[in-house]
Amino acid sequence: MTGVAIEQLLELWCVELRQVKAHLKALFAHPSVATSAAAFLDGLLGPERRKTGWMRAEAAGDPGPWRQQAVLGRSHWNADALREMVREYALETLASPGAVLVIDETGFLKQGVRSCGVGRQYTGSAGKITNCQIGVFAAYVSDRGCAFIDRQLYLPKDWTKTLERRSAAQVPDCIGFVTKPQMAAAMIERALAAGVPFDWVAADTIYGVGKVEMQLRRAGKGYVLGAQATDRFNSWDKSPPVAGTAGKIAKALPAEVWRRLSAGDGTKGPRQYDWAYVELADLEAAEYTDDLTGLWTRGLLIRRSISDQALAFFSTWCPAGTPIETLVRVEGQRWAIEDAFETAKTELGLTHNETRSWHGWHRHVSLVMLAFAMMAVVRQRANSLTSPQKRSDEVRLQRWSDGLSRKSAAWPHASSSAGSSLPS
Repeated sequence: MTGVAIEQLLELWCVELRQVKAHLKALFAHPSVATSAAAFLDGLLGPERRKTGWMRAEAAGDPGPWRQQAVLGRSHWNADALREMVREYALETLASPGAVLVIDETGFLKQGVRSCGVGRQYTGSAGKITNCQIGVFAAYVSDRGCAFIDRQLYLPKDWTKTLERRSAAQVPDCIGFVTKPQMAAAMIERALAAGVPFDWVAADTIYGVGKVEMQLRRAGKGYVLGAQATDRFNSWDKSPPVAGTAGKIAKALPAEVWRRLSAGDGTKGPRQYDWAYVELADLEAAEYTDDLTGLWTRGLLIRRSISDQALAFFSTWCPAGTPIETLVRVEGQRWAIEDAFETAKTELGLTHNETRSWHGWHRHVSLVMLAFAMMAVVRQRANSLTSPQKRSDEVRLQRWSDGLSRKSAAWPHASSSAGSSLPS
């Protein structure tokens, strides 16, 4: 947000917050609940490091967290309607050609056994198997910013089979066991149905399965999906022919096919890796969809760490002739959702949900998604602004400096105090 006067930035935040709260009201039948939800949003955006019910209540001037708890619990409103509102709100500003839909998951560390979906399962947030909830998210990533546009709590099999736990956590009867790839496919389908403008999907290894790949081919979308070293790849009508596991193919590649490219900027500068791209087959898009014609290429993208030579593999699908730089850019967008998770957790209280119910989790997370989308929208709009005040100050300073230089040239022995203060 460089180059924007503080007055402009504050006004932009105020106007945006008022407009978002006005849209938020439409989701609630009772005005008091809408007011509480607006206060909840204020608490998420506020300076408190912990976004617990008591902290949000104190920031709102309430004697206790009951109004805040009512928003997540006993009040009647649809969290999926808020999800759709967040999606439309974010896309108004962030939609851009070449955008990537990124699918990933994150863990919510928990104690006890009553929080909906909690159990001992692996989460990258802790880097191990631990007691936690898992949420699967879809983020929209473009050159204008990043925002979450979908989410769902993962229910392990033992939760779907235990009626008492389901009832206590208010899990809807229509919710059964759904695998994470199935959840990803549902999110992609919702994005397609809503007309979300994206050209690519990027996802980790667990989501790079046949169903998701075929879904995206039929939708005419490119993808860069994580693959295992043991996954088999075979070329067709390509020279030289390729066949074998991804790991075996990588080891057989000659040194000259590797290229050092950046997958995007990180906190310590460009994320540099060595990359190789193997085209496997050129296929007619019309075989999968009636909306496209021409050749599309199925391929294998390989990433090699510069420091320890560790390999990562990605199954790709793209228009024929797509350069490796484009595929690397798409894969690099997965870091955007990781950065978004970190920001949402540390700044907006994504993991500070104190409810135990299915509805409470989705309501809390959806409100955090709205707060995060607001940050992305304000950042993009602030970056697009020019600052008349700053330009004016720079012109005045330059004129004063030029005038001082002329005086110094005309009176080289003049007192150093002459013209020593900025004009008012």
